[in-house]
Amino acid sequence: MPEPECSLTPLLTDPTRLSIVALLANSKWPEFSFVRDGVGISDSALSKQVSLLEKSQYVEVKKGYVGKRPRTWINITRAGLQTLNHHIRALQHIADQASKRLTPHQPP
Repeated sequence: MPEPECSLTPLLTDPTRLSIVALLANSKWPEFSFVRDGVGISDSALSKQVSLLEKSQYVEVKKGYVGKRPRTWINITRAGLQTLNHHIRALQHIADQASKRLTPHQPP
């Protein structure tokens, strides 16, 4: 069982949302298209997932223009980064527990 301070975050148990925040953790204000291509989903799917993450204050979104073309940038918030860090620790704890069970016990 994960330690209480390292419990899984329900919103990040979805692989797509986890991929989005993980990509954002290693980028500063990437464009929407960069995130879309990095995660490998459609515009509408990314928009839906980013909206959910934004409502939870894990990401922030800025809209603007480059020339005459509209652009959207996405950034992970401090809360989002902390949540991702806790979620990853919980996953590591689960994996560690599973690997202990998979390792054959040596006789004394």
